[in-house]
Amino acid sequence: MTTFQELTSIEDVRDFYLQQSASFIYISSPGCGVCASLFPQIEPIIANHPEFRSGHVDLSTVPEIVGEFSVFTAPSLLFFVQGKELHRESRIVPIEPFTRKVEQLSRLVASMN
Repeated sequence: MTTFQELTSIEDVRDFYLQQSASFIYISSPGCGVCASLFPQIEPIIANHPEFRSGHVDLSTVPEIVGEFSVFTAPSLLFFVQGKELHRESRIVPIEPFTRKVEQLSRLVASMN
């Protein structure tokens, strides 16, 4: 299973997505039931795509992420390719469409290499 790197400062977050060719960030909030139930469904999908380096941000630890990325709800799922945000999902994330989107982004990353 892919290990999600814990990002504990806004500088960690910036370094994480800017230094990778492709990355995925899962933003959650403590006490968020949707966050807790969605993560185990998302984790294996991301694990099948090692081209995406995966990170996790807790909103209570890194509150600056709200302003930096205009995150207004949790969970928020962000994909970056070459330092640019290409896709975002928030709150209720249907798994089948999410899986198709990850496949599409994966093909895009592969075509860039």
